[in-house]
Amino acid sequence: NVCFCAVVISRGLLGRQWEKTMKKMFTAAAVAATMSFGATTAYADCGEVSITEMDWASSAVVTAVATFLMEQGYGCTVQKVPSSTVPALTSLAETGEPDILTEVWANSTPAYQPLIDEGKLVEVADVLSDGGVEAWWIPAYLAETNPELTTWEGIMANPAAVGGKFHDCPSGWACDIINNNNLKAAGIEGSGLERFQHGSGETLQTSIAAAFEEKAPWLGYYWAPTAVLGKYPMVRVEVPEYNAEAHACNGDPDCASPVHSAYPAAKVATAVSGSFAKENPEIVELLGNVSFTNAQMGEVLAWRLDNNASYDEAAVHFLTSNTDVWGSWLNDEAKGKLSALLK
Repeated sequence: NVCFCAVVISRGLLGRQWEKTMKKMFTAAAVAATMSFGATTAYADCGEVSITEMDWASSAVVTAVATFLMEQGYGCTVQKVPSSTVPALTSLAETGEPDILTEVWANSTPAYQPLIDEGKLVEVADVLSDGGVEAWWIPAYLAETNPELTTWEGIMANPAAVGGKFHDCPSGWACDIINNNNLKAAGIEGSGLERFQHGSGETLQTSIAAAFEEKAPWLGYYWAPTAVLGKYPMVRVEVPEYNAEAHACNGDPDCASPVHSAYPAAKVATAVSGSFAKENPEIVELLGNVSFTNAQMGEVLAWRLDNNASYDEAAVHFLTSNTDVWGSWLNDEAKGKLSALLK
C-alpha cells in the first residue's frame, strides 16, 4: 500500500513547495492504487468522459477535483473541454456533448431551463451549496471617500469618479449579455461611462488587484464565492431591485426592451447530458455529491491566488485538506480504490 502522508504534515510551514511535492505524491499514489486494484467492471463501464473547464477559477477547481475522483475512483478517461457557459450549452444542445457541465449559473442562463425541460440536460447538484452572488461593485476605499458612488444615480452624476469605465466579464459568459442589456437600460450611452470587456476572468481579476494597489477608482461586475472578494473589500452598488421578467429579457441578446434589474441570488449547478445520465448512474451519483460551501471554495481560491497556483494544485490543496469531506462523496467501491490515498 502507498502511504499518503498529506493529512499529517503541516502545510502552513512548508508552503507552496510542499503543495508541489504533494501533487507529485498524490499522482504517484493514485497510479499505484489504480495498478494495485487492476481493471474492474466499473472501470470498463465508465469509459471516456468529457467535462467542461469553464474559464473562471471556481469552476476550474470543481472540474479538477471531479476529474481526479472520476479517474482514480471510477476509472474514467476524462477529457477537459475549455469552454464558457453559452458555448457549452449550445454545444450540448446541438451535439449532446460535453457530458458534464460544471458550475452553471442557472439564473443567468436563459437556455438552461429549456434544455432541462427537453431532457437534453439533467441537473445533478447544487455545486455551490450556498448559491452565488452576482453584482456591480466599487472598492470599499472609494465608497468611504465618495459614499454617493454606492448608488447608480450617484455614479451617473459623476462617471469620472469611478474612472469612466465599467469593467465587464468576457465575451461568452452569461453575464456578458445581461450586463450589456442592463447598461443599455441604465443609460450609459453618451454618459461618459464606457463598457470595457476583459478578455478573460484573469484580467478582470487583475484589474481589481491593480486598482487596490494604487487606490484607484474602479467600477464593474464580479461574483462570489471568489478569492477576489475575500481578499479585496468591495461594496455593492445599489441598482433597481431584481425583476424576474426584466432579468429574463436581459439574458437574451435580442432583448428588444431591456430594463435595469439587479441580479437574483444565483443557483449554481452541475448538470450532465440526458444520455450521460442514463448510461452512467454511478458517475451521476458521485457528481450529485460534489458540492462546496462558499467558505470552502473561498478558502481554496484565496490559497490559489496567494500562491499563484494552478487549478490542479488548488484541487490538490482542497483534497489534501478535506479528506473527511470528499471521502463521503464516493461509493464504497471507489473508496476501496482510493483507500491508499485516504490513509
